[in-house]
Amino acid sequence: MLYVLQTALELGFQYALVAMALFLSYRVLDIADLTTDGCFVLGCAVSVTLTAAGHPFLAIPAAMLSGAAAGFVTAFLQTKLGVPSILAGIVTNTGLYTVNLMAMGWKANQSLLRQDTIFTLFRDTGIGGDWYAILLSAAVTLVMGALLVLFLGTRLGLSIRATGDNRDMVRASSINPTFTITVGLCLANAMTALSGTVVGQAQKTADINGGTGIVVIGLACLIIGETVIGRGSMLRGAIAVVVGSVIYRFVYALVLRSPIPIDCLKLVTAVVVALAIAAPTLKQWWAFQCRARSARKEHR
Repeated sequence: MLYVLQTALELGFQYALVAMALFLSYRVLDIADLTTDGCFVLGCAVSVTLTAAGHPFLAIPAAMLSGAAAGFVTAFLQTKLGVPSILAGIVTNTGLYTVNLMAMGWKANQSLLRQDTIFTLFRDTGIGGDWYAILLSAAVTLVMGALLVLFLGTRLGLSIRATGDNRDMVRASSINPTFTITVGLCLANAMTALSGTVVGQAQKTADINGGTGIVVIGLACLIIGETVIGRGSMLRGAIAVVVGSVIYRFVYALVLRSPIPIDCLKLVTAVVVALAIAAPTLKQWWAFQCRARSARKEHR
């Protein structure tokens, strides 16, 4: 059970950045950004390639800049070319497949054998003992979450939040929604790429198909967190995505340790994700059933 807990915490913190990015794009900006799958792999590919070249720390800002560039392309397609948000994300995601191959030297995967990563360098310091990976992953995620909450409280951050609420009102207030959407999507995809960076260096590998289904899993983590923690302030939203990601990974780790055949893993994953996304509706249904049961008892 301790191993399950360690795995859930480590992966939960690492993938929480994806849920945090979706919180910004989906909840704050009210945009369904499907760039996430390709952008996650882009961050992982850039990170692993630069780490293999001996630059594990340089890989972090480089991957985030590449993710921001992908977000800029998606925003440009939406705001300047009039492409619907979902189609813009699909177009960018499709193009990123080739870009990711280029980043990995036209190979489908890249590995880090006997290469120092931020995780091995942190392990060598002796801080955290066997929990060093969890400690480093948590530090990166919590720092990024704190910076996001602080940013959303600034004048530009409030403009981004207002854009998601009512673009016409923002435009009437002499705020350019094209600019706020672009900044928001660049920041969201930079966080997605950062998640890929952390995962790539932790697992010492990058795979061209490593981002398949990440956007769905990220949404599941977001909804789980909001169901448990609730919705409200930006701080509560940031906490919710981290909690939701850890809970999802804990459930996933338990499924892996169950006697369910490995061939059924994709089906089980789909069921877990579907239940996670449907959790708010199921919660409302259960609350209604409880009220109805109480009303019948009082009537008798």
